Amino acid sequence: MKKWSSLLFLLIFIIYEEVVFSISIFGTFSSIGYVFLFSIPISVVLFLLMSIKRKWNVFCTYFFTIILLIVYIAQFIYYNLFQAIISFYSATNGMIQVLQFTETILDVALNNWYIILFMLLPLFALIVLHIFKVLEFNEIHLKERIISIVIAVISQVVAIVCVLCISSSEMYSNENLYFNVHSPTLTANRFGILTTMRLDLQRLLFGFDGHLNVATNTMLSKDEDSSEYGYNELNINWDNLIKNESDDNIKTIYEYMKNTPATNKNKYTGMFAGKNLVVFVAESFSDVAINKQLTPTLYKLYSEGFQFDNFYTPLFPVSTADGEYMTDTSLIPKEGTWSLRDLSENYVPYSYANVFEKQGYSSQSYHDYNANFYDRDKYLKAMGYDSYLAKGTGLEKRMDLYSLPSSDLDMIDVTTKDYLNNDSSNFVAYYMTISGHLSYTTTGNNIVAKNWDKVKNLKYSDKAKGYLATQIELDKAVELLIERLKEAGELENTVILISGDHYPFGLTIDELNELSSFERDDTFEKHRSTALIWNSEMKSPVKVNKLGSSLDLLPTMLNLFGIEYDSRLLMGTDLLSNSEPLVIYSNRSFITRYGRYSNITLDFIASNEAEQLKNFDSKNYVNEINALIYNKYKISELILENDFYRKLWNALGWEIEK
Repeated sequence: MKKWSSLLFLLIFIIYEEVVFSISIFGTFSSIGYVFLFSIPISVVLFLLMSIKRKWNVFCTYFFTIILLIVYIAQFIYYNLFQAIISFYSATNGMIQVLQFTETILDVALNNWYIILFMLLPLFALIVLHIFKVLEFNEIHLKERIISIVIAVISQVVAIVCVLCISSSEMYSNENLYFNVHSPTLTANRFGILTTMRLDLQRLLFGFDGHLNVATNTMLSKDEDSSEYGYNELNINWDNLIKNESDDNIKTIYEYMKNTPATNKNKYTGMFAGKNLVVFVAESFSDVAINKQLTPTLYKLYSEGFQFDNFYTPLFPVSTADGEYMTDTSLIPKEGTWSLRDLSENYVPYSYANVFEKQGYSSQSYHDYNANFYDRDKYLKAMGYDSYLAKGTGLEKRMDLYSLPSSDLDMIDVTTKDYLNNDSSNFVAYYMTISGHLSYTTTGNNIVAKNWDKVKNLKYSDKAKGYLATQIELDKAVELLIERLKEAGELENTVILISGDHYPFGLTIDELNELSSFERDDTFEKHRSTALIWNSEMKSPVKVNKLGSSLDLLPTMLNLFGIEYDSRLLMGTDLLSNSEPLVIYSNRSFITRYGRYSNITLDFIASNEAEQLKNFDSKNYVNEINALIYNKYKISELILENDFYRKLWNALGWEIEK
C-alpha cells in the first residue's frame, strides 16, 4: 500500500483544497461525489509524472503541490475581487492588468489570512510525511502504471455517466454545465476548480458551441397602453432572412430576434432629440458617492435629472472592460475572453459615435490612462469615434498621466476645447475615467492624497474616506464640464450621462456599508448603484423605480434621443418602456420584480408582488428566467463571434457607416 501513498496524498490534497475553496467562496460544499471522481484522473496524471526516479519524484511532489496551492490561492483571491474564476485567456493576457491591483491583492490576502493558512496546511503535511518517511517516492513499475491508468479511466467514465444520468431538466443542470453551458463560476460550484479550469482550457483550445434553445422572450410584452406610441423596431422581414440564411449561427440569432417582441416607445421618446451628448463611464462610481456636501455636482444631476433608484452595475469577470462593454453595447460579455478586444474588428451600428455620425455629429473619446489598455484603442475605433486621446495617443502631452490614478478634472480641463467652440453643430464626447480607481489610501492613490483634506474628518474608516476622495475628483470634473458648456452656450443643448463600470470593489462590504443608507448584502445589493441622465432644461426630476442595469442604458438613451433603432437587436431594454425588468449577474443569478434568485445557493426570495399573486410557481418561474438569461448570454456571444450586425446590415442592404 505504501507505493500508492503519493497518489493517495494527491487525491486527499486536491479534495481538501476544493472543500476549503468551496466553503470559503460559496458558503457550501455539496459536490463531494463529483469532486472525488474528477479528482482521481488528475491525481493519477500527476502521480505518473512523479513516479519516474526517486530524486525526480521528490522534486515533482513538492513542485506540483506548490503549483496547485498557487492555483487555489490565486483563484480564491481573484474571486474575492471579481466574483469570477480566472480563465486561461485572462491568465495569459492580463498579467499587466493584474499589477495594478497589487495592493488590493495583498489586502485580500491579509484579510483572509486564516483561509490561506488552511489552504497551505497540505504543504506542511507533505513536509512532515516526507520527514517521517510515510510517503513513498520510489519509481513504480509498469503494472502499477497500468492499474493507475485503468482507475483514472474508470473514474472519468463513472463521473461523466453520473453527470448524464443524475441530472435534471433545468437550464443550469449538471449535464448542461458540463457539456452545453460555459459558466465557470457555476461549474466550479458543481464540479470544483480543477475540472472548471480543464473545461476552460479545452474550450479555449478546441472551441465550444453550446446548445441553444431559442425561445420567445417572455420578459417583453406589447400591450394596449403602449400602442399609441408605437414600438422601437425597424422593418425587418425575419422569415425571409431565416429562409435565405445558410449559416446556422446567424439563423439562430434571426430566430431569437424574431421571437423577441420590440419595446414600446413612450412619452420620453425623443425628449433629447438634436442635443449633444457627453458620456462618462466612471471608474467605480456608485450611488454612495452622491453627497450634497462632498459631491454637490453629482447631487445636482441626481436631484434634477432622471433618478434610477433600483439600478445595478453587476461586476463581470473582466471588471472595467466588461462593465464598459455592457454599458456601450447592451450585450453581455463572452465568458473566458475579453469582449472589448474581440469587438475591435466588428461593425457596431448602435454605438453613440456611429448613431450620431449619421446626423452630422462629431465624436471624440478620452481615457486618462494607457490608450491600449484592454486594446481600448482598437475598441473605440470600432465604435466609430473620430478621435481617441489617452496616454500614448497624445493626451500625455496635455496633462500629467504618470501620477496614478490620473485626474478626471485635468482630463476635462484639457479636452473640452476639442468639441466646444468649433465648426461642428453637434458633438458626442465619451470619457472613460480613472480617478475613482482603487486602492483608496493616501500612500497608494494620487487622487486620495489630493482630496484627503476634504474627507479626513469624516466618521468613516480611512478606505471609505479614500473612496469618497476619489469621487470628489469626478465631481469637480463634471462641475468644470458644466461651466465650460455654459461658457460655450451649449449647456441647454447638452445631455450628460454618468454610470459606473462596476461597484467599488476596492472596499469591503463593511466599508461600503459605512457609506450606504441601508445594509447591503454581499450577493446582490453591493452592486446597487445609479445612473445619472441630466439636461439643464429638465423642469423637474423623473423618478424611475423600475429595476435596471448597465445593460439597459444604451437602449434607454437611444429612445430618449429619438433614434430609429430596433430594440430586438440589443440584450438590454429601455428603462422607460413597459418591458419586464431584469438584472443579470455574472454567475447568472438575477433580480426581477417577482424576486431574486442565486444560482449558487439555488435560493429564490419572492418579492411582495410575487407573494400577492395566486398560484405563483417559483420553480417554473426560475426555470423560465434561467432559460431567458441563457439565451441572452448565447445570443450576445454569437453576435460578437460572427460580426452579426455587419452581416445583418449587408443582408438587408443597409449602409454601413465609415
